[in-house]
Amino acid sequence: MGQTIFQVDSFTDTPFHGNPAGVCVVRDEKKITDEKWMLKVANEMNCSETSFLFQESKGFRLRWFTPQHEVDLCGHATLAAAHILWQEGILPEKEDAVFQTNSGKLIARKNKRGVELEFPALPARTLSKPEWPAGLTEAVGSRPKVAVGRSKFDLLVELENEAAVRDFAPNSPAIARLDCRGLILTAQATSRPYDFVSRFFAPALGIPEDPVTGSAHCVLGPYWAERLGKPELAAYQASERGGSLHVRVQADRVFISGNAVTVLRCELLG
Repeated sequence: MGQTIFQVDSFTDTPFHGNPAGVCVVRDEKKITDEKWMLKVANEMNCSETSFLFQESKGFRLRWFTPQHEVDLCGHATLAAAHILWQEGILPEKEDAVFQTNSGKLIARKNKRGVELEFPALPARTLSKPEWPAGLTEAVGSRPKVAVGRSKFDLLVELENEAAVRDFAPNSPAIARLDCRGLILTAQATSRPYDFVSRFFAPALGIPEDPVTGSAHCVLGPYWAERLGKPELAAYQASERGGSLHVRVQADRVFISGNAVTVLRCELLG
C-alpha cells in the first residue's frame, strides 16, 4: 500500500487559483525525519512547497519542503495541511490543528472566512538608504522605493503604487543574489476592497514567484497595520494565479485567514 498525497489550492475557493501545495500525512515516523525522501517527494510534486505531517500525542509535527530546500515557515502549505486533516476526518472540524514546527507552535482553526492561521509576527526593520543591501537596485530596478525593510527571513520593498507592483518584471538572477530568503514587493491598494497588494519572489529557493505567500504576511501585516493605523486588513497577492487573504495583527501574533480546495488525491508508490 502506497502513501496518500494531496494537492490543495490555498487562499482560494476556486480550483486552479491561489497557491498549490502538496500535503503528505506521513504514517511512518521514520519518514518525517528522512529529509532526502521528503525532498524527493517535494521535487516530484513540484509545488512551491509540500507539507509533511505526522500525528503525535500533542498535535502534529509539520515540515515544509520546496523542490530544492526545507523552509522554516510556510503559510499556504500550513493552511493546506489543516484543510486535509479536517477533510479526511483525521481531526474533528471543531478542533484546532496544532503544529510543532521549526518556527515553534502554529495553530490553525476554522472561522467564518475559512481557515485562520495563527503565526508569529515578523516585523521588518526599516533600513536607511546606506543600509540597503548590495544588489537591491539591480533586483528591483530604478523605480521609486517608498521604504525598504528587513525581516527575519525576507526583504520588504514598498513601491510607489499598486500598478508598480503589478507591472514589475522580475530579474530572477539578481533577486537570487540578495541576502535573504525572498523579496516582498508591496504597495497600498487602489483596487477595492483591498488595503494593500503584494508579490513575493524567492528564486534562490527554486520559486521564481510564489502565487500566494502566507508567511510573507507575517511581515506585511505588522507593516501595513502600522502604516494604515488599522489592525485588520484585506490583502491581495497579485501573482498570475492571485489570492485573497484577511490579516489581523494582535501583539506579536498575526492571524491570516483564507480558503482552500483539494484538487488532487493520489497514491505515492515510491
